[in-house]
Amino acid sequence: MARAKAMLAQDPLRRWTVADALETYGIQRWGCGYFAINERGNLIVTPRSALPSASAGPSASASVAAGATGTNGATSTNGATSTNGATSTGGAKEVPTLVPAPSPVGTIDMRELIDELTQRGIQLPILLRFSDILRARIELICGAFNGAIKEYGYQGQYRGVYPIKVNQNRTVVEEIIEYGRPFHYGLEAGSKPELLTIMAIHQDDEALIICNGYKDEEYIETALLASKLGRTVILVVEKPSELDQIHRVAERVKIRPNLGIRARLSSRGAGRWEQSGGDFSKFGLSAAEMVDAVAKLKSWGQVDTLKLLHFHLGSQISAIKSIKNALREAGRLFVELYKLGATGLSYLDVGGGLGVDYDGSQTNFASSMNYSVQEYANDVVFALKEICDADQVPHPNIVSESGRAVTAHHSVLVVNVLGVTEFDTRVPSAIPADAAPLVKNMWDTFQSTSQKNVLESYHDAIEYKDQVLQLFNLGHLSLSDRVICENLFWAICEKVLLLCRNLAHMPEELEGLEKALSDTYFCNFSMFQSVPDAWAVDQLFPIAPIHRLNEEPMRRATLADITCDSDGKIDSFIDLRDVKHVLELHPKEPGQDYYLGIFLVGAYQEILGDLHNLFGDTNTVHVALSPDGDYDVKDVVAGDTVSEVLSFVDYSPSDLLGRLRANVEIALRKKLLTLEESRSLINRFRQGMIGYTYLDKE
Repeated sequence: MARAKAMLAQDPLRRWTVADALETYGIQRWGCGYFAINERGNLIVTPRSALPSASAGPSASASVAAGATGTNGATSTNGATSTNGATSTGGAKEVPTLVPAPSPVGTIDMRELIDELTQRGIQLPILLRFSDILRARIELICGAFNGAIKEYGYQGQYRGVYPIKVNQNRTVVEEIIEYGRPFHYGLEAGSKPELLTIMAIHQDDEALIICNGYKDEEYIETALLASKLGRTVILVVEKPSELDQIHRVAERVKIRPNLGIRARLSSRGAGRWEQSGGDFSKFGLSAAEMVDAVAKLKSWGQVDTLKLLHFHLGSQISAIKSIKNALREAGRLFVELYKLGATGLSYLDVGGGLGVDYDGSQTNFASSMNYSVQEYANDVVFALKEICDADQVPHPNIVSESGRAVTAHHSVLVVNVLGVTEFDTRVPSAIPADAAPLVKNMWDTFQSTSQKNVLESYHDAIEYKDQVLQLFNLGHLSLSDRVICENLFWAICEKVLLLCRNLAHMPEELEGLEKALSDTYFCNFSMFQSVPDAWAVDQLFPIAPIHRLNEEPMRRATLADITCDSDGKIDSFIDLRDVKHVLELHPKEPGQDYYLGIFLVGAYQEILGDLHNLFGDTNTVHVALSPDGDYDVKDVVAGDTVSEVLSFVDYSPSDLLGRLRANVEIALRKKLLTLEESRSLINRFRQGMIGYTYLDKE
């Protein structure tokens, strides 16, 4: 606590405010209007209060209302394909406009919510899913596209498609279907299991089912048969041989397919997943292969079955320039394929890649994006209109497969801090008169360190520390003297850091001191299970306390999970201009709970998580606003028990119990256990098997 007091002493007149907390944790930047802080210092969720997109185009809220007609199933006049594969005409009947039903508006106090859940016996860590944020994200994206379509006089429609690989949890997918129904929001399958799931749960004949990924004959036949349910199923050809395969299966089952072609663009994305695009992409057909495909379809008399052109730049595209480049190339490919005779083309699928601003910097940094949702929609619509108009080709219906942008914001992992290892220096009040010369040098450096000589003092301390180790290893320095020198070294570093906080610019070589002098907060979660991207690809996630935000956070810390892996730590955190390596936190008070939220984890994290140390899925709670502005706990999905995760790795709990009993009997015969102890051990084993894989609080 000495460091905390010293920090307070820097400016005793300054008072911490909620505005300081908002700035420190960047909540207003990455929160998109969904997250804020109340006067009690608790983090609150306002799921229906998203900030409008910052762009030159129509606002998101206006777009939803103004563009609703573009998502109502009205028939296009541009040659778009209806659900039965027939080509529509301008004389088609009108379909009544569908608009999203009004939804409740209110706020949810996250600290109060967690207190209520723990009183219900739901243990932390808890994954919170805010259903209304899902609804808001779908309306935002659809509204942005429909607003752009209206503004630019675009003749096609917008059809959103959710790739379920991003978050396949049943409740999430079902809510996307429900909230997307007014917009005829579709689903994308990238595998056979995903397709089987979609076939069973999706019932909107106006919505698209896009089948991506490599396919075998069973996958193809299943997709073709699904079209007989009245669904609009489009099989996307990912490699040249798939076209022959689809043709062969379609002939056998006597079903004309709706086909798409994935283009392997030369244009590449920007960011962590840019390798997903470009000439050497894993998926897609080259320009020459697409021309061959059209020719082959003509020879079969089936060129009219080609309905969709698809491309994908990769996930989390951070720079709008990359998207614009890809749109120009894809738009030209669409026009040229149409002119080659593929006049049935009525959809252009721009794939995924719509980013999420994890750090709130609004830059082309890998964990950010330098464009808004509205700008993205404007650029897609305008580019395709311009290219098509130049060659007098009908405007295609626009499809996008945004997954991350739909789901990321709606999930928050709340963890409790189990304990803290504080960095603490022990500075002697004086040193012995007969202390070793090196000890005296270190003491003099500590005493003389000032704002004028911080770098010099730091350099001297580094040199003395090296000498200490050398002399100790040679037997010329006692252990007690080594301890004094090491304590003085860290005291000098701490003093240097405090002095540097008052400088306009931190010297570059001192930037690592903050992390070196930080505390470690041990949190009740597994990084590998709940935020695997933070470990695997250095993804940044916003992290902040969910309470005490009206108090100044006096500690600087890194986070450690409860796995036994040294990689199970988070030591990179979002910052406005850079990545910071410590997080501002409050001291953990004895006997008091301290909760942290890890935000924007709704995309990929649950699906990619693994069973490191056999930590399973966390407890999950679905929360929705009620009509009166309060909240309802819609669903509670219990986290994995120990027996469940053991069964995942082929252990039988009953077999393990039998083996334990045998070992207990041996121990009883050897008088290593009493009968009472044996009963206690067996009962503890049984209780452990049905218990949560995570830890109870202290």
